[in-house]
Amino acid sequence: MPVSRHVRSLWSAATVHDDALGSIRRLTADEFPLLERLSIKRMLLAAGSIREPHWHANANELGYVLGGTVLITIVDNADAVSCIRVAAGEMFHIGSGALHAIENVGDDTAELVIVFSHERPQDFSLHAAFGAMSNAVLGNTYDLAAGEFAALRRDTTSPYLVRRQGPAMVPADADRTDPHRFAIEAQSPPVDFAYGQARVSRTQFWPALRNLSMYSLRIADDGMREPHWHPETAELGYVHRGQARMSILDPDGSVDTYLLQPGDVYFIPRAYPHQIEVLGDDVHFLVFFDQPTPGDVGYRLAASAFAPGVLAATFGMEAAGLPAFPKTVHDPLIVARINALD
Repeated sequence: MPVSRHVRSLWSAATVHDDALGSIRRLTADEFPLLERLSIKRMLLAAGSIREPHWHANANELGYVLGGTVLITIVDNADAVSCIRVAAGEMFHIGSGALHAIENVGDDTAELVIVFSHERPQDFSLHAAFGAMSNAVLGNTYDLAAGEFAALRRDTTSPYLVRRQGPAMVPADADRTDPHRFAIEAQSPPVDFAYGQARVSRTQFWPALRNLSMYSLRIADDGMREPHWHPETAELGYVHRGQARMSILDPDGSVDTYLLQPGDVYFIPRAYPHQIEVLGDDVHFLVFFDQPTPGDVGYRLAASAFAPGVLAATFGMEAAGLPAFPKTVHDPLIVARINALD
């Protein structure tokens, strides 16, 4: 199939950092022009590596840990400091402007997928923030002589990843309940069928969310994500496992059908109809949204809402010839696939 404007590979995306400490690859509107209000990074952290202390000036951050264990230290507004351990299958949320660092405290490489609530997030590092101030200003800040800061290597660049010196210092309460962390894969799935499940991080389950949410979507080979659209929500999906086929209708009437494989990222603008079919055994998608409580309109409910005469007129046929649309009051989100792929 031809390359789609709706899809990019995150595994081969623009490199922010790549060395023995790990790698960061990203897709922003610079690399993926269709993006609006959303962008994405994939970060690999070697054991002992740290994503240096930093903050985002214009974006909230929502992360999912695919592998390993990280310690996240967060300095929020009003002198609030959190230090939380986040393991595989768990998520974290960090507000715009909050200083934070992500440290691999395990023995294996940590893998994270992180989404931002802006198509071009702006970063500031603590390293650069110190570099912007004079020795005298820093001395006054800490009640020290200016000369105390002469030995610091200071500039306004960002190394992104740095090496920890000595063993990890994990606080005794790093696993306590904290509003920045959400154990999504421990959730009893709100959508649960034999052919697919959806676990959801949205404000009714995770009140701390701002401008972002995510579904952990698993569909077996005998299931399908029903055709649908999100009225006020754009969708950014990451393919963690499996292969799928997706179709999307654009406003000009063209239909874009494309294949998805692990590492791919797709973007669906607000209210564009689309669906997902499984190719192979099963798929696991991380589906991010630019609203804390995304809404759906599905084809199944759409057909139930209108009288047969309206549907018949819509499709230019007699009412007697319409399919036997089942009546429903709720869209199922995932449906059984009883027909072969066409």
